Amino acid sequence: MKLHSASFADGARIDVAFAFGKIDPKSHVGLSSNRNPQLAWSDVPQGTRSFAVICHDPDVPSAPDDVNQEGREVPASLPRIDFFHWALVDLPADCREIAEGEYSYDVTAKGKSGPASLHGARQGINDYTAWFAQDHDMTGDYYGYDGPCPPWNDSIVHRYVFTVFALDVAELAVKGRFGGADARQAMQGHILAQASITGTYTLNPRLA
Repeated sequence: MKLHSASFADGARIDVAFAFGKIDPKSHVGLSSNRNPQLAWSDVPQGTRSFAVICHDPDVPSAPDDVNQEGREVPASLPRIDFFHWALVDLPADCREIAEGEYSYDVTAKGKSGPASLHGARQGINDYTAWFAQDHDMTGDYYGYDGPCPPWNDSIVHRYVFTVFALDVAELAVKGRFGGADARQAMQGHILAQASITGTYTLNPRLA
């Protein structure tokens, strides 16, 4: 199975158009266009009954102490954890492409609706749901894609891994309000093939 994107090359920087946040010289971070990138896949195995898409950032700080703090920088030595930006399941077996901006085309404060989505697919909540839980202006359930917005003072460039899974089930066994980790778990034993591409992004002007 092969995966590619017209929106960014594997291993290259992701354009600001596909990010949730962008560098702002005055406030550090401003809201960006937040469009989902184009994805297309081929060489699909026989027996595929649906597809799932997951985007995750494996470079999120495991402790918040230094995150977005003036005069400090998140050290590269800090252990990192996954942050899920997108969980899309039950894409039909004849699907071979997601168009740019098809599932997300701006930032929506207080969340986005779900799980029902285009083409009979379902979208899980992404991890901005927990991140904004205590923010009065932004709190809500964020279903679907929301792009990169790493800490503006992180000492490393973050990676964003987009993976398409070919599954042997037409409907994944997740219900209601599920997340990326739930989708990953439900896929175990049902993956016929998978393919990934990785883009990078930073909001640290020193690294940009």
